[in-house]
Amino acid sequence: QVQLVESGGGLAQAGDFLRLSCVASGNTINTYSMGWFRQAPGKEREFVATIRRFLGYYSDSVKGRFTISRDNAKNTLYLQMNSLKPEDTAVYYCAAGNAAVSDAKQYPYWGQGTQVTVSS
Repeated sequence: QVQLVESGGGLAQAGDFLRLSCVASGNTINTYSMGWFRQAPGKEREFVATIRRFLGYYSDSVKGRFTISRDNAKNTLYLQMNSLKPEDTAVYYCAAGNAAVSDAKQYPYWGQGTQVTVSS
């Protein structure tokens, strides 16, 4: 089992950048495939990015702007978010599972989320 805690969210303006962190405890993240998801008010949780070993896969909406990475020595997952847009506003969650897929149901472990708000 692994516990996940996200941080790094906040307020940003369109075009700004933020970096989210997800620190794991209870187990090492190199045991898992890791992912980032987000949920905007009134919308379903959606896939943002996932990483298998050190290769990232992205949703079309963030491809080219966001970068997922992991530091196994620090047991931490990151999401570098550049060129932020108002539509990126959401609660961002990190997740751990056994497959680097876009289906949230395949991730049994979740953090509590961190709010990202982007103003125009």
